[in-house]
Amino acid sequence: MTAVAAVAPRLADYLAELSDQRRVSPHTLSNYRRDLEKLLIAAGDTPLASLQVHHVRRFVAQMHGQGLAGRSLARLLSTWRGFFRWLGERGMIKANPCEGIRPPKSPRLLPKALSVDETARLLEPVEDDDTVQAARDLAMFELFYSSGLRLAELVALDCEVLDTILHEGEIRVLGKRSKLRLVPVGSKACEALAAWGEVRGELALPGEKALFVGVRGARISPRMVEARLARRASQLGLPTHVHPHMLRHSFASHVLQSSGDLRAVQEMLGHASIASTQVYTHLDFQHLAKVYDAAHPRAKAK
Repeated sequence: MTAVAAVAPRLADYLAELSDQRRVSPHTLSNYRRDLEKLLIAAGDTPLASLQVHHVRRFVAQMHGQGLAGRSLARLLSTWRGFFRWLGERGMIKANPCEGIRPPKSPRLLPKALSVDETARLLEPVEDDDTVQAARDLAMFELFYSSGLRLAELVALDCEVLDTILHEGEIRVLGKRSKLRLVPVGSKACEALAAWGEVRGELALPGEKALFVGVRGARISPRMVEARLARRASQLGLPTHVHPHMLRHSFASHVLQSSGDLRAVQEMLGHASIASTQVYTHLDFQHLAKVYDAAHPRAKAK
């Protein structure tokens, strides 16, 4: 029996526990599985119980040499570390070979956000396009920007939330780690959602509970949402590739620019740590710096 075959049942048990007890999302579970498969490939015929720190350092160095970025390696190490900890708790290994290993540093990339003007262009109703799909798309994109939803959160919404949105101007969202949060929904998004609600029945299959559906009448897929948003941005001539998370970034950046309330933005985004939200202070400073450069007579050498 190979080392990979020997550890496969343990890997399956670990992933099952993550799914059943820790309630990680299917997307996260898929990432864990992929990261752990990379560990098994790197280990080859070496049993996991025999791996030591120098082995893992070599694996990380090899993957870095193949072009894997520091952030990706950090996620790999985190996944491996958790799996080895789980094995240790069950007496299958004596020591965690990932402890103390740090990934190579990567330059910190700030999230890309649209300007207020670009966002307004993106969310303008398209002339001569009064199709059901156009109504659905505008409702989805307005809700992204209005409430800072993640793609998975938007796709998972059911019709039952529509009445709450239209009557109370807010939405309860089930985010990462099954954490509920309440976020406001603006008037423009409410208008777009009301318009979509009126025509949704023309596209949705009978009995379908999803709020947003695709051309076949069932719950719309994340890939289709991404494709429709990219298509719309391209049609409107926006100078950058627009994806759903960019609307979430734009929401956070624009709210922070207007309010300066970092804690409120943290709550609306559903970030567990304020450190995750602080990246938007850098975006806010970039915005101020651009205003300064454009307006101050001595900002730039003539």
